[in-house]
Amino acid sequence: MGNLASDKTVVGWAARDATGHLSPYTYTVRKTGAEDVVVKVLYCGICHTDLHQAKNHLGASKYPMVPGHEVVGEVVEVGPEVSKYSVGDVVGVGVIVGCCRECRPCKANVQQYCNKRIWSYNDVYTDGRPTQGGFASTMVVDQKFVVKIPDGLAPEQAAPLLCAGVTVYSPLKHFGLTSPGLRGGILGLGGVGHMGVKVAKAMGHHVTVISSSSRKRAEAMEHLGADAYLVSSDVDAMAAAADSLDYIIDTVPAHHPLEPYLALLKMDGKHVLLGVIGEPLSFVSPMVMLGRKSITGSFIGSVDETAETLQFCVDKGLTSQIEVVKMGYVNEALERLERNDVRYRFVVDVAGSNIEEAAAAEAPSN
Repeated sequence: MGNLASDKTVVGWAARDATGHLSPYTYTVRKTGAEDVVVKVLYCGICHTDLHQAKNHLGASKYPMVPGHEVVGEVVEVGPEVSKYSVGDVVGVGVIVGCCRECRPCKANVQQYCNKRIWSYNDVYTDGRPTQGGFASTMVVDQKFVVKIPDGLAPEQAAPLLCAGVTVYSPLKHFGLTSPGLRGGILGLGGVGHMGVKVAKAMGHHVTVISSSSRKRAEAMEHLGADAYLVSSDVDAMAAAADSLDYIIDTVPAHHPLEPYLALLKMDGKHVLLGVIGEPLSFVSPMVMLGRKSITGSFIGSVDETAETLQFCVDKGLTSQIEVVKMGYVNEALERLERNDVRYRFVVDVAGSNIEEAAAAEAPSN
């Protein structure tokens, strides 16, 4: 349990209700435990999940809520039993900050599938306090859920890799889809999708971007290096591409039909769902049966896979395509994200936003 005398006062930007509007919020975090790392937040990416949670799209939001789970910061304090990190290290914190450590997923080191996982925000920690995310000056995190940002990777570039990057890297690795020469499809070209193109290309794959319009064709082909571009409403082009893909990484976070895309898969092809969708998806069973195809899903990645993703990006010279904004712009950024008006990930310069001063100008909000 935290000792209030040793608790740290933190300033974040929180949503108070389902409008999702964020404003300065002052709260306390626990004292530094034996295996805790205290992180001064430098940058935090904005993910579509932050929008879903802030606006209670999934029906389980708790307020006040400080979003943010693509967190990069500097270690400013460590607990006495911390062995992996030292003051001054630049580290990352992702979606998960706790797990039971006893179940099969935990023992297999895939903590994201633990049924008792603890989210980095909008959850309750083991000490009974609400967890709060990276749109804040400071986080206190168990060392098990922290990763080192490798040399050669700028901190603002690293932020989206902690969610968007590992979210595409993990299924490609797990399902054995890393061999050069595979033909893959990336469905949806947002924050996760653009990293899907980059990671798949770096693995030596032939990559087709599949989108609902031709609006992003030039970006996909010229800037991201995709090999082909399919507009899903172009019946002739979709028919010509039937049975051509080994896998589809489906990043669309909204209800959509699966059948047009299942038709693109070769025998034994895999359709991997990554988007969070609150409605049932449907398809007719022969679409799967007649090609021994699989519809599966994957959720972010493990802490180890996150570290692998970061190193992979350094080794391959990959960066995320970002727009850096200050915290005062975060509400506009969320509105633009909802309109799909970002190429391809917002990253908040938290340390450069003087959020403590903004909070001091408002009434205490504990």
